Amino acid sequence: MHCGLDLVECPFPPARPRSDLVATTSELVSRVDFVPLSTRDIDAACAFYGDALGLRRSVYMPERNYAEFETANVTISIVDGEKMGIGHHVQTIALALHVDDVAKARATLEGRGVQFHGDILDTGVCHMGFFADPDGNALMLHHRYAPRVSET
Repeated sequence: MHCGLDLVECPFPPARPRSDLVATTSELVSRVDFVPLSTRDIDAACAFYGDALGLRRSVYMPERNYAEFETANVTISIVDGEKMGIGHHVQTIALALHVDDVAKARATLEGRGVQFHGDILDTGVCHMGFFADPDGNALMLHHRYAPRVSET
Protein backbone atom coordinates (compact mmCIF):
# COMPACT_ATOMS: atom_id res chain seq x y z
CA MET A 1 0.00 0.00 0.00
CA HIS A 2 1.30 3.47 -0.85
CA CYS A 3 1.49 5.95 2.04
CA GLY A 4 0.79 9.65 2.05
CA LEU A 5 2.07 12.45 -0.08
CA ASP A 6 5.70 11.56 -0.85
CA LEU A 7 8.19 14.36 -0.35
CA VAL A 8 6.26 17.19 -1.94
CA GLU A 9 6.45 20.85 -1.06
CA CYS A 10 4.55 21.55 2.14
CA PRO A 11 1.45 23.67 1.32
CA PHE A 12 1.46 25.27 4.78
CA PRO A 13 3.27 28.49 5.72
CA PRO A 14 6.44 28.12 7.78
CA ALA A 15 5.93 27.77 11.51
CA ARG A 16 6.02 30.92 13.58
CA PRO A 17 8.85 30.97 16.08
CA ARG A 18 7.48 29.62 19.35
CA SER A 19 8.88 32.69 21.10
CA ASP A 20 6.01 34.62 19.43
CA LEU A 21 3.54 32.52 21.40
CA VAL A 22 5.20 31.56 24.67
CA ALA A 23 8.46 32.64 26.23
CA THR A 24 11.09 29.90 26.29
CA THR A 25 12.01 29.31 29.90
CA SER A 26 14.63 26.59 29.56
CA GLU A 27 18.18 27.01 28.40
CA LEU A 28 18.34 23.23 27.98
CA VAL A 29 15.14 22.42 26.02
CA SER A 30 14.06 24.78 23.26
CA ARG A 31 11.17 22.94 21.52
CA VAL A 32 9.41 19.65 20.79
CA ASP A 33 10.83 17.97 17.67
CA PHE A 34 8.38 15.06 17.31
CA VAL A 35 5.47 13.32 18.99
CA PRO A 36 5.38 9.51 18.65
CA LEU A 37 2.11 7.63 18.16
CA SER A 38 1.83 3.86 18.21
CA THR A 39 0.41 1.71 15.43
CA ARG A 40 0.04 -1.99 14.71
CA ASP A 41 -0.36 -1.36 10.96
CA ILE A 42 2.14 1.12 9.51
CA ASP A 43 0.46 1.16 6.08
CA ALA A 44 -3.02 1.90 7.50
CA ALA A 45 -1.53 4.63 9.70
CA CYS A 46 0.28 6.11 6.68
CA ALA A 47 -2.94 6.15 4.68
CA PHE A 48 -4.73 7.89 7.54
CA TYR A 49 -2.13 10.57 8.29
CA GLY A 50 -1.14 11.10 4.66
CA ASP A 51 -4.37 10.65 2.74
CA ALA A 52 -7.16 11.41 5.25
CA LEU A 53 -5.40 14.19 7.20
CA GLY A 54 -3.38 15.37 4.21
CA LEU A 55 -0.08 15.63 6.07
CA ARG A 56 3.18 15.48 4.13
CA ARG A 57 5.08 12.27 4.77
CA SER A 58 8.78 13.01 5.24
CA VAL A 59 10.02 9.56 6.26
CA TYR A 60 8.76 6.06 5.43
CA MET A 61 10.90 3.17 6.65
CA PRO A 62 8.61 0.15 7.05
CA GLU A 63 11.65 -2.10 7.46
CA ARG A 64 12.49 -0.03 10.57
CA ASN A 65 8.82 0.15 11.63
CA TYR A 66 8.18 3.88 11.42
CA ALA A 67 7.04 6.80 9.31
CA GLU A 68 6.94 10.54 9.95
CA PHE A 69 4.44 13.24 8.95
CA GLU A 70 4.97 16.98 9.09
CA THR A 71 2.87 19.78 10.51
CA ALA A 72 4.02 23.40 10.53
CA ASN A 73 5.66 23.07 13.94
CA VAL A 74 6.08 19.43 14.99
CA THR A 75 6.61 16.03 13.38
CA ILE A 76 4.18 13.18 14.07
CA SER A 77 6.19 9.97 14.22
CA ILE A 78 4.20 6.78 13.66
CA VAL A 79 5.91 3.74 15.17
CA ASP A 80 5.06 0.05 15.32
CA GLY A 81 6.14 -0.32 18.93
CA GLU A 82 5.47 -4.05 19.08
CA LYS A 83 7.89 -4.71 16.23
CA MET A 84 10.38 -2.30 17.82
CA GLY A 85 10.20 -4.19 21.11
CA ILE A 86 8.69 -1.33 23.13
CA GLY A 87 5.04 -2.43 23.03
CA HIS A 88 1.90 -0.89 21.57
CA HIS A 89 0.57 1.95 23.72
CA VAL A 90 -2.37 3.99 22.45
CA GLN A 91 -2.40 7.72 23.26
CA THR A 92 -5.65 8.40 25.16
CA ILE A 93 -5.17 12.15 25.70
CA ALA A 94 -5.88 13.91 22.42
CA LEU A 95 -3.12 15.47 20.37
CA ALA A 96 -4.48 18.89 19.34
CA LEU A 97 -4.15 19.54 15.61
CA HIS A 98 -4.53 23.23 14.74
CA VAL A 99 -7.05 24.14 12.04
CA ASP A 100 -8.48 27.51 11.02
CA ASP A 101 -12.10 26.30 11.14
CA VAL A 102 -13.03 23.20 13.15
CA ALA A 103 -16.47 22.74 11.56
CA LYS A 104 -15.09 22.99 8.01
CA ALA A 105 -12.13 20.67 8.75
CA ARG A 106 -14.47 18.19 10.46
CA ALA A 107 -16.78 18.13 7.43
CA THR A 108 -13.79 17.52 5.15
CA LEU A 109 -12.52 14.64 7.31
CA GLU A 110 -16.00 13.12 7.67
CA GLY A 111 -16.14 13.14 3.86
CA ARG A 112 -12.92 11.10 3.95
CA GLY A 113 -14.44 8.55 6.33
CA VAL A 114 -13.17 9.87 9.67
CA GLN A 115 -15.66 9.37 12.51
CA PHE A 116 -15.88 11.98 15.26
CA HIS A 117 -16.86 11.53 18.90
CA GLY A 118 -19.65 13.93 19.91
CA ASP A 119 -20.34 17.45 18.73
CA ILE A 120 -17.85 20.28 18.35
CA LEU A 121 -16.97 21.58 21.80
CA ASP A 122 -16.87 25.35 22.36
CA THR A 123 -14.95 26.07 25.56
CA GLY A 124 -15.40 29.85 25.41
CA VAL A 125 -11.76 30.08 24.28
CA CYS A 126 -11.51 27.49 21.52
CA HIS A 127 -13.38 25.00 19.38
CA MET A 128 -12.48 21.30 19.50
CA GLY A 129 -13.59 18.23 17.54
CA PHE A 130 -12.52 14.80 18.82
CA PHE A 131 -11.66 11.70 16.77
CA ALA A 132 -9.07 8.90 16.66
CA ASP A 133 -6.67 7.33 14.19
CA PRO A 134 -7.17 3.69 13.06
CA ASP A 135 -5.28 2.42 16.14
CA GLY A 136 -7.38 4.47 18.56
CA ASN A 137 -4.84 7.23 19.27
CA ALA A 138 -6.86 10.24 20.44
CA LEU A 139 -6.74 13.32 18.21
CA MET A 140 -8.63 16.58 18.07
CA LEU A 141 -9.13 19.40 15.66
CA HIS A 142 -8.44 22.62 17.56
CA HIS A 143 -8.89 26.31 16.92
CA ARG A 144 -8.30 28.96 19.57
CA TYR A 145 -10.43 32.03 18.81
CA ALA A 146 -9.90 34.04 22.01
CA PRO A 147 -6.70 36.04 22.38
CA ARG A 148 -4.01 34.67 24.64
CA VAL A 149 -3.70 36.34 28.01
CA SER A 150 -0.21 37.77 28.32
CA GLU A 151 1.81 36.55 31.23
CA THR A 152 2.43 39.06 34.01
